[in-house]
Amino acid sequence: MNDFFTWANLATYSGALLATGFFTQMLKGVGFIDKIPTRITSYIIAVLVLLAGTFFTGSLTADNAILCFVNAVVVSLASNGAYDAAAGTKPDTK
Repeated sequence: MNDFFTWANLATYSGALLATGFFTQMLKGVGFIDKIPTRITSYIIAVLVLLAGTFFTGSLTADNAILCFVNAVVVSLASNGAYDAAAGTKPDTK
């Protein structure tokens, strides 16, 4: 494997999960983004990653785009849970 990420990899669950986690952590504390709840930020990032991965692999259609929004929920929640587990924090129940 010569690349860290490929567009095909980012369109998969594991690739989107990893990228979402990385980008969410990188953007924490950045200006106006810091005022947005992390779960919302994570979801938006997951949607963008999945849409971009699907677009650049040439498989973006209307029905796939809608599925990206649904799949982003799973990716975002898994990314947040993985961070909570690694950091040893309890999930926010608010």
